[in-house]
Amino acid sequence: MNRYELNVHNLPRDVAEQDLAGSVVIVIDVLRATSTICQAIASGAREVMPCLEIDEALAAADAAGRSSVILGGERKGGKIPGFDLGNSPSEYTLEAVRGRKVIITTTNGTRALHFARMAKRVLVGSFLNLSAVVASVRGEARIDILCAGTDGQMTMEDFLAAGAIVYGLCQPIGTFCTNWNMNYMAHAARDEWDLLEFYAEHTGQKLIEHLAIELQGTQGGSNLLGIGLGRDLVDCAQIDRLSVAPALDVANWRITA
Repeated sequence: MNRYELNVHNLPRDVAEQDLAGSVVIVIDVLRATSTICQAIASGAREVMPCLEIDEALAAADAAGRSSVILGGERKGGKIPGFDLGNSPSEYTLEAVRGRKVIITTTNGTRALHFARMAKRVLVGSFLNLSAVVASVRGEARIDILCAGTDGQMTMEDFLAAGAIVYGLCQPIGTFCTNWNMNYMAHAARDEWDLLEFYAEHTGQKLIEHLAIELQGTQGGSNLLGIGLGRDLVDCAQIDRLSVAPALDVANWRITA
Protein backbone atom coordinates (compact mmCIF):
# COMPACT_ATOMS: atom_id res chain seq x y z
CA MET A 1 0.00 0.00 0.00
CA ASN A 2 1.33 3.43 -0.96
CA ARG A 3 2.04 5.97 1.75
CA TYR A 4 0.73 9.49 1.32
CA GLU A 5 1.55 12.65 3.26
CA LEU A 6 -1.07 14.99 4.71
CA ASN A 7 -0.16 18.05 6.78
CA VAL A 8 -2.04 20.89 8.44
CA HIS A 9 -0.29 24.19 9.19
CA ASN A 10 -2.09 26.58 11.54
CA LEU A 11 -0.31 29.62 10.09
CA PRO A 12 1.94 30.32 7.11
CA ARG A 13 4.86 30.92 9.48
CA ASP A 14 4.61 27.31 10.65
CA VAL A 15 6.10 26.03 7.38
CA ALA A 16 8.83 27.30 5.07
CA GLU A 17 7.65 28.46 1.65
CA GLN A 18 10.13 26.19 -0.11
CA ASP A 19 8.86 23.17 1.82
CA LEU A 20 5.56 23.52 -0.03
CA ALA A 21 7.24 23.06 -3.40
CA GLY A 22 6.00 19.88 -5.06
CA SER A 23 2.97 19.69 -2.78
CA VAL A 24 -0.70 20.36 -3.42
CA VAL A 25 -1.67 23.18 -1.07
CA ILE A 26 -5.21 23.97 0.05
CA VAL A 27 -5.39 27.52 1.40
CA ILE A 28 -8.11 28.23 3.96
CA ASP A 29 -9.36 31.55 5.30
CA VAL A 30 -12.92 30.66 6.29
CA LEU A 31 -13.78 34.14 7.61
CA ARG A 32 -13.75 35.21 4.91
CA ALA A 33 -11.36 35.46 1.97
CA THR A 34 -11.45 31.90 0.65
CA SER A 35 -15.20 31.62 1.25
CA THR A 36 -15.69 34.84 -0.71
CA ILE A 37 -13.38 33.79 -3.55
CA CYS A 38 -15.24 30.48 -3.88
CA GLN A 39 -18.55 32.36 -4.02
CA ALA A 40 -17.19 34.77 -6.64
CA ILE A 41 -16.09 31.90 -8.88
CA ALA A 42 -19.39 30.06 -8.35
CA SER A 43 -21.24 33.26 -9.29
CA GLY A 44 -19.50 33.32 -12.65
CA ALA A 45 -16.52 35.62 -12.11
CA ARG A 46 -14.15 35.12 -15.04
CA GLU A 47 -11.18 35.07 -12.67
CA VAL A 48 -10.08 36.36 -9.29
CA MET A 49 -6.73 38.08 -8.80
CA PRO A 50 -5.51 38.10 -5.18
CA CYS A 51 -3.38 41.09 -4.19
CA LEU A 52 -1.31 41.74 -1.08
CA GLU A 53 -1.79 45.49 -0.84
CA ILE A 54 -4.46 48.06 -1.65
CA ASP A 55 -2.12 50.00 -3.94
CA GLU A 56 -1.31 46.81 -5.83
CA ALA A 57 -5.01 46.10 -6.34
CA LEU A 58 -5.69 49.65 -7.52
CA ALA A 59 -2.79 49.50 -9.98
CA ALA A 60 -4.01 46.17 -11.34
CA ALA A 61 -7.51 47.62 -11.79
CA ASP A 62 -6.13 50.64 -13.64
CA ALA A 63 -4.03 48.41 -15.89
CA ALA A 64 -7.01 46.22 -16.75
CA GLY A 65 -9.38 49.16 -17.16
CA ARG A 66 -11.13 50.20 -13.97
CA SER A 67 -14.62 49.98 -15.41
CA SER A 68 -14.08 46.40 -16.56
CA VAL A 69 -13.15 44.92 -13.17
CA ILE A 70 -14.64 44.50 -9.72
CA LEU A 71 -12.49 45.65 -6.82
CA GLY A 72 -13.19 43.82 -3.58
CA GLY A 73 -11.65 43.22 -0.20
CA GLU A 74 -11.30 44.49 3.34
CA ARG A 75 -9.15 46.12 5.91
CA LYS A 76 -10.06 45.64 9.59
CA GLY A 77 -13.03 43.66 8.29
CA GLY A 78 -14.64 46.61 6.52
CA LYS A 79 -15.00 47.52 2.87
CA ILE A 80 -12.07 49.51 1.50
CA PRO A 81 -12.98 53.09 0.47
CA GLY A 82 -13.36 53.34 -3.30
CA PHE A 83 -13.76 49.60 -3.76
CA ASP A 84 -16.89 48.05 -5.27
CA LEU A 85 -17.39 45.23 -2.79
CA GLY A 86 -16.24 44.21 0.67
CA ASN A 87 -15.30 40.71 1.77
CA SER A 88 -18.72 39.14 2.42
CA PRO A 89 -19.66 36.15 0.24
CA SER A 90 -23.21 37.47 -0.10
CA GLU A 91 -21.95 40.51 -2.02
CA TYR A 92 -20.51 38.39 -4.84
CA THR A 93 -23.73 37.68 -6.65
CA LEU A 94 -24.32 36.72 -10.28
CA GLU A 95 -25.39 40.27 -11.00
CA ALA A 96 -22.27 41.73 -9.40
CA VAL A 97 -19.48 39.55 -10.80
CA ARG A 98 -20.63 37.28 -13.63
CA GLY A 99 -18.20 37.49 -16.54
CA ARG A 100 -16.03 40.03 -14.71
CA LYS A 101 -12.49 39.96 -13.40
CA VAL A 102 -12.44 40.34 -9.62
CA ILE A 103 -9.38 41.88 -7.96
CA ILE A 104 -9.35 41.26 -4.23
CA THR A 105 -7.10 42.13 -1.31
CA THR A 106 -7.64 41.03 2.28
CA THR A 107 -5.71 41.14 5.52
CA ASN A 108 -4.91 37.44 5.80
CA GLY A 109 -6.27 35.24 3.03
CA THR A 110 -4.61 36.78 0.01
CA ARG A 111 -1.30 36.73 1.88
CA ALA A 112 -1.66 33.00 2.53
CA LEU A 113 -2.33 32.44 -1.18
CA HIS A 114 0.83 34.37 -2.03
CA PHE A 115 2.79 32.34 0.53
CA ALA A 116 1.79 29.10 -1.25
CA ARG A 117 2.98 30.23 -4.69
CA MET A 118 5.80 27.65 -4.90
CA ALA A 119 3.42 24.69 -4.60
CA LYS A 120 2.65 22.27 -7.41
CA ARG A 121 -1.03 23.18 -7.17
CA VAL A 122 -2.85 25.73 -5.02
CA LEU A 123 -6.54 25.32 -4.30
CA VAL A 124 -8.96 27.60 -2.49
CA GLY A 125 -10.80 25.82 0.31
CA SER A 126 -13.71 26.61 2.61
CA PHE A 127 -16.73 24.94 4.16
CA LEU A 128 -18.74 26.11 1.15
CA ASN A 129 -16.84 23.86 -1.26
CA LEU A 130 -15.62 21.20 1.16
CA SER A 131 -16.50 18.09 -0.85
CA ALA A 132 -15.42 19.62 -4.15
CA VAL A 133 -11.95 20.37 -2.78
CA VAL A 134 -11.62 16.91 -1.24
CA ALA A 135 -12.58 15.29 -4.55
CA SER A 136 -10.16 17.52 -6.46
CA VAL A 137 -7.10 16.52 -4.42
CA ARG A 138 -7.89 12.90 -3.69
CA GLY A 139 -5.09 10.67 -4.94
CA GLU A 140 -2.37 13.32 -4.61
CA ALA A 141 0.80 12.05 -2.97
CA ARG A 142 1.26 15.05 -0.72
CA ILE A 143 -1.26 17.59 0.51
CA ASP A 144 -0.59 20.58 2.77
CA ILE A 145 -3.54 22.46 4.25
CA LEU A 146 -2.46 26.03 4.95
CA CYS A 147 -4.59 28.05 7.36
CA ALA A 148 -4.40 31.84 7.02
CA GLY A 149 -5.17 32.71 10.65
CA THR A 150 -5.95 36.24 11.79
CA ASP A 151 -3.26 38.85 12.33
CA GLY A 152 -0.62 36.19 12.90
CA GLN A 153 -2.73 34.14 15.32
CA MET A 154 -4.23 30.69 14.79
CA THR A 155 -8.02 30.71 14.35
CA MET A 156 -10.39 27.91 15.25
CA GLU A 157 -12.55 28.47 12.17
CA ASP A 158 -9.65 27.62 9.86
CA PHE A 159 -8.59 24.72 12.08
CA LEU A 160 -12.10 23.23 11.92
CA ALA A 161 -12.19 23.55 8.13
CA ALA A 162 -8.80 21.87 7.92
CA GLY A 163 -10.14 19.08 10.13
CA ALA A 164 -13.19 18.65 7.90
CA ILE A 165 -10.93 18.30 4.86
CA VAL A 166 -8.70 15.79 6.64
CA TYR A 167 -11.78 13.85 7.71
CA GLY A 168 -13.04 13.77 4.13
CA LEU A 169 -9.71 12.61 2.76
CA CYS A 170 -9.56 9.80 5.32
CA GLN A 171 -12.87 8.30 4.21
CA PRO A 172 -12.48 5.16 2.06
CA ILE A 173 -13.74 5.23 -1.52
CA GLY A 174 -15.06 1.77 -2.39
CA THR A 175 -12.37 -0.69 -1.41
CA PHE A 176 -9.62 1.94 -1.58
CA CYS A 177 -8.45 3.65 1.58
CA THR A 178 -5.57 6.14 1.49
CA ASN A 179 -2.82 5.32 3.96
CA TRP A 180 -1.97 8.82 5.17
CA ASN A 181 1.16 9.83 7.02
CA MET A 182 -0.23 12.85 8.91
CA ASN A 183 1.48 15.47 11.03
CA TYR A 184 0.30 16.16 14.57
CA MET A 185 -1.87 19.11 13.55
CA ALA A 186 -3.68 17.05 10.93
CA HIS A 187 -4.64 14.50 13.61
CA ALA A 188 -5.64 17.28 16.02
CA ALA A 189 -7.74 19.11 13.42
CA ARG A 190 -9.59 15.92 12.45
CA ASP A 191 -10.28 15.20 16.13
CA GLU A 192 -11.67 18.72 16.57
CA TRP A 193 -13.98 18.23 13.60
CA ASP A 194 -15.07 14.82 14.91
CA LEU A 195 -15.95 16.45 18.23
CA LEU A 196 -18.02 19.15 16.57
CA GLU A 197 -19.95 16.55 14.56
CA PHE A 198 -20.51 14.53 17.75
CA TYR A 199 -21.96 17.50 19.62
CA ALA A 200 -24.19 18.44 16.69
CA GLU A 201 -25.56 14.91 16.47
CA HIS A 202 -26.18 14.57 20.20
CA THR A 203 -27.84 17.96 20.58
CA GLY A 204 -30.17 17.31 17.66
CA GLN A 205 -28.89 20.31 15.71
CA LYS A 206 -28.13 20.28 12.05
CA LEU A 207 -24.37 20.31 11.50
CA ILE A 208 -24.51 23.59 9.57
CA GLU A 209 -26.47 25.28 12.37
CA HIS A 210 -24.06 24.01 15.01
CA LEU A 211 -21.08 25.14 12.95
CA ALA A 212 -22.52 28.65 12.54
CA ILE A 213 -22.92 28.89 16.32
CA GLU A 214 -19.40 27.56 16.85
CA LEU A 215 -18.02 30.22 14.52
CA GLN A 216 -19.43 32.94 16.77
CA GLY A 217 -16.92 31.99 19.46
CA THR A 218 -13.85 32.05 17.21
CA GLN A 219 -11.54 35.03 16.89
CA GLY A 220 -12.65 35.75 13.36
CA GLY A 221 -16.29 35.31 14.32
CA SER A 222 -15.97 37.66 17.26
CA ASN A 223 -14.37 40.28 15.01
CA LEU A 224 -17.24 40.07 12.52
CA LEU A 225 -19.88 40.26 15.22
CA GLY A 226 -18.16 43.36 16.54
CA ILE A 227 -18.55 45.20 13.22
CA GLY A 228 -22.11 44.04 12.54
CA LEU A 229 -21.30 41.32 10.03
CA GLY A 230 -22.65 38.34 11.96
CA ARG A 231 -24.63 37.22 8.92
CA ASP A 232 -21.34 36.22 7.30
CA LEU A 233 -20.91 33.49 9.92
CA VAL A 234 -24.08 31.79 8.72
CA ASP A 235 -23.12 32.25 5.06
CA CYS A 236 -19.60 30.84 5.57
CA ALA A 237 -20.95 27.79 7.46
CA GLN A 238 -23.01 26.49 4.52
CA ILE A 239 -21.20 23.18 4.02
CA ASP A 240 -21.12 22.04 0.38
CA ARG A 241 -23.31 24.83 -0.93
CA LEU A 242 -20.88 25.22 -3.84
CA SER A 243 -19.45 22.64 -6.23
CA VAL A 244 -16.39 24.59 -7.37
CA ALA A 245 -12.75 23.89 -6.53
CA PRO A 246 -10.99 27.15 -7.50
CA ALA A 247 -7.31 26.86 -8.33
CA LEU A 248 -4.60 29.52 -8.41
CA ASP A 249 -2.75 29.70 -11.72
CA VAL A 250 0.53 30.96 -10.32
CA ALA A 251 2.15 31.71 -13.70
CA ASN A 252 -0.69 34.07 -14.67
CA TRP A 253 -1.61 34.95 -11.08
CA ARG A 254 -5.30 34.33 -11.34
CA ILE A 255 -7.82 32.03 -9.67
CA THR A 256 -10.24 30.20 -11.94
CA ALA A 257 -12.75 27.39 -11.57
